[in-house]
Amino acid sequence: MLRVALFGAGRIGQVHARSITEHGGAHLTWVCDPIETAATTLAEAYRAKSSLDPQDALEDPSVDAVLIASATATHTDLIRRSVLAGKKVLCEKPIDLDMAKIDACWSDIAGHAPFVMLGFNRRFDPSFREVRERAAAGEIGPIRAVRITSRDPQPPPAAYLGVSGGMFRDMTIHDFDMARFQLGDFVEVQAMTSTNGLEMFEAANDHAQAIVVMRAASGALCTIVNSRSCAYGYDQRLEAFGDLGSLEAGNLTATAVRSFSAKETEAAGPVLNFFLERYMPAYKAEFAEFVTAIREDRAPSVGFADGRAALVLAEAAIESVATGKTVQITGG
Repeated sequence: MLRVALFGAGRIGQVHARSITEHGGAHLTWVCDPIETAATTLAEAYRAKSSLDPQDALEDPSVDAVLIASATATHTDLIRRSVLAGKKVLCEKPIDLDMAKIDACWSDIAGHAPFVMLGFNRRFDPSFREVRERAAAGEIGPIRAVRITSRDPQPPPAAYLGVSGGMFRDMTIHDFDMARFQLGDFVEVQAMTSTNGLEMFEAANDHAQAIVVMRAASGALCTIVNSRSCAYGYDQRLEAFGDLGSLEAGNLTATAVRSFSAKETEAAGPVLNFFLERYMPAYKAEFAEFVTAIREDRAPSVGFADGRAALVLAEAAIESVATGKTVQITGG
């Protein structure tokens, strides 16, 4: 039984608590959060210990692994402390908003046989994973283009925009990783953005929507389309296009029922509202990979280097918007 300490009792921490407890090979032993009521409420719900200080869990010899779902600014410190305490780590994205902090963290832990998995849960979405596997098997021939659409149902609070690190580091980071998952490394990035004339985005120096075009090392092209709001719900689609055809993962609805009438055809119910509904199976599969990799004594399928590589693409997109130029990528 893998004994897991959870750092962070907010919305995403609650998602992970559920994944841990519903996995037959894991047990949630600690919940740590600087807000005492958040830590105790979640811990009591799952009969775990609680603390305001993660060090209490790190000093517990019965704890095998930690799942870091706390604020981004805490990630590198908690990764470092957890690895040095001999714990396996699953950390939510991004590792950090600052590349120098990411590199310093790796420098500190590299010599300690680190096991660090990054929480890019969309790699474990059954539909997106099937597209990758079938494309890799040659079903559509050489891949020439990948199109990723990711639109949130509504903007985040204005206060969050100011601390999020911006759309590319906070939202598009998932899409950058999905692009790498489908196509491997990239060599060029170009991005354009708009505030849609909305004061909340202008005040935060952030974006309401963005389009990113990238060239993979293979020569394949990738387009990422993002929006902070979408009238019809959480828009999550992906297409891989090749010489022999294409594979497409569409939006999910509550059921697969479609209606046909004189007024409309192929009418479906609303798409799932947000990431908790859309990606809960992926979160569970992500945690299952974490447990399996530990048991098999192998590296996780998505690791620290993948987290860094996604941020490299985010930084390139930020530079492209600032300069109006295509940015060349070296080393992934």
